Amino acid sequence: MMPCGGTIRSFIAGAFHGGGGVFPVLDKYRGTILADVETADAANVDLAIATAERASRTDVPPPSRRFEFLAKAARFLADRRDVFAETMIAEAGFTRADAANEVDRAVLTLSLCAEEARRLVGEVVAFGASPGQENRIGFTIRSPIGIVCAITPFNSPLNVVLHKIGPAFAAGNAVILKPSGFTPLSAVMIAELLVEAGLPAGLLAVLHDADGEAARLLLADQRIGFYTFTGSTRTGRLIQAAAGLRRTQLELGSIASTIVCRDADLGRAIPKIANAAFRKAGQVCTSVQRLYVERPRYEEVLSALVSQTQAMPAGDPRAVETRVGPMISEAAARRIEAWVEEARAAGACSRCGGFRQDAVYAPTILTEVPPGAKVLEQEVFGPVLSVIPFDHLDEAINAANASPYGLLVGLFTRDLSAALPAAARLRFGSVHINETSSARADGMPFGGVKDSGFGHEGPRYAIREYTEERLITLNP
Repeated sequence: MMPCGGTIRSFIAGAFHGGGGVFPVLDKYRGTILADVETADAANVDLAIATAERASRTDVPPPSRRFEFLAKAARFLADRRDVFAETMIAEAGFTRADAANEVDRAVLTLSLCAEEARRLVGEVVAFGASPGQENRIGFTIRSPIGIVCAITPFNSPLNVVLHKIGPAFAAGNAVILKPSGFTPLSAVMIAELLVEAGLPAGLLAVLHDADGEAARLLLADQRIGFYTFTGSTRTGRLIQAAAGLRRTQLELGSIASTIVCRDADLGRAIPKIANAAFRKAGQVCTSVQRLYVERPRYEEVLSALVSQTQAMPAGDPRAVETRVGPMISEAAARRIEAWVEEARAAGACSRCGGFRQDAVYAPTILTEVPPGAKVLEQEVFGPVLSVIPFDHLDEAINAANASPYGLLVGLFTRDLSAALPAAARLRFGSVHINETSSARADGMPFGGVKDSGFGHEGPRYAIREYTEERLITLNP
């Protein structure tokens, strides 16, 4: 059952432990209290790390057992799809469609992690390439780091959590998870499910905070060997500074662009763009924020996109017809409201949306947005799309590249002779041709460049992040 109405505490070695002060978790649409959560105090943090350190030495199962409990956890999650979805509708404000998709993807992520646990291998080293070394034999093995600290965001409280902790377990590590204070319930539920599925309890702890104090304690403790974080670039810089020589994987801010060329298949592109701009109320690091459209198709694209957007009702996420739910808080919606009003005052035009009711901000399309407006130059992280015409593909490429971020970009064109050179020039972690910036498959490598961070998610790729490569040589 959804853990609502009670008090949620730190989860360490399969048991709950009391901590410090209490903060509420709210239903993001109704504003009612779902649960009270106790913050992890210094004693909780020390106990979690000491337990994880001990378990990482004595309780790590072999790869075959890691496969078994991760695969079993995937089956358990599929069986409990509805309760996890209802939890995220409440604590994250997801629509029914977004919540169902989040669970389905999380099941796949767990299944991929299970498979990768059985495929964790090194490689043979080519000593024959070095004169005089021909008789040597060398190979690498991958060993767990020890303790991984995962700090996760509110906008994907289940699947991103599993993209962090699943590969870490598959690699043989212990994990301390610090979920967002906005959405801790899903994290507790998946932690309990993993232990039920056979994860040795000492390998997992879940600690809570609302003000960052537990995170600061975790960053200061040298017993933790690796930090994986999804969130703002500002926080990512603080984590990297605190980590020092310890390793990190950082998935940070983004201003995601998608480019539509004159030869694009609009019947394919428009629904994808509308969904990518406004799903999860635009609170996705890859949500299309800037849409560049080649001028001969500009009015056609704009008209079709406005029509598609107006058919996306915003409001109560529990209503089957709702396509855009509330933002994570009313304060977040007020920020979007202020940014849009600022852009309007400077000359931008609202083609649809542009208004707020409590925490719900209507999906909004802007045109004629002046340079320097926050909705263009800063990460919106809300349901706001700016549509910008261009005359030559080089203009769009240069404009997209001018952002300090470089996570993902989309490009719609039927001309591969233009698409492939453009892809080589676009400085992003991923370039999706005939998909939006928000296209993601859970098995693919996922990560950015520039101020969007470094390292990769995606089970096959993340598992390498969470291991140390060791060379072994034999000289007969």
